Amino acid sequence: MSLDGSTLEVADEKENERAFGRPSASRGSSAYPQLRFVSLVESGTQVLFGTRWAGYATGEITLAHEVIAALQKGMLCLADRNFFGFRLWNQARATGADLLWRVKKNLRLAAEKVLPDGSYLSRIYASERDRRHQANGIIVRVIDYQLEGIADAEPIYRLVTTLLDPTDGPAEELAALYHERWEIETALGELKTHLRGAKIVLRSKTPDLVRQEFYGLLLAHFAVRGLMHEAALQAGEDPDRLSFVHAVRVLRRKLPFYAAISPAGEEAVP
Repeated sequence: MSLDGSTLEVADEKENERAFGRPSASRGSSAYPQLRFVSLVESGTQVLFGTRWAGYATGEITLAHEVIAALQKGMLCLADRNFFGFRLWNQARATGADLLWRVKKNLRLAAEKVLPDGSYLSRIYASERDRRHQANGIIVRVIDYQLEGIADAEPIYRLVTTLLDPTDGPAEELAALYHERWEIETALGELKTHLRGAKIVLRSKTPDLVRQEFYGLLLAHFAVRGLMHEAALQAGEDPDRLSFVHAVRVLRRKLPFYAAISPAGEEAVP
């Protein structure tokens, strides 16, 4: 599972601006109000779930505290460095899921025990006072690594994980696995570009209809990804090898051939 967030522009109406707000710009404010959302994605199928959203002024961390309630034991959650913090980490850890999150390289993580694979055990603290007194710390395993031969790679990457035993996840494997986090970027791109349309704002002119439209997009994405997963299983393929854009085009061509159910409950034949 991967955790991330994004924004969507909505129609420039006074009601929408009051409900969602708009970001500031170099000259005044943005052309459109925006809503912010945070979601989890299942990396294998790229299905979004646990999504929470609010107005633009609500931060991703605030929404993430609600989203991580969808985590369960047996899951491994990946997250970028912007999400790391003692409170959110502790809350996510309490769900029973394992965590593999990137942290800022300047975060102080003293090595308490170096492990055979080069990773080491350390502790994180809720406050500087707790750190000074070495009180109420949570043990984490730290993995530092570099990406050789990659253009524009950063000098060092740092991960922390709840998997404290290297036999449960060797450092090299976890470092490689972390980059599966980019699957959520793909899923968000599918939602915002291929379903909504590139550079198209949500068309609804009232907050209630914006909410309905947003949930409609989530359901449509789920439906397409669900069908892709079923097709991949039948063909014995990895879902990553299937094209989302192609799947959407196929569905658009096929939908008119199926009967629809009218609001009155009568079958309508196209």
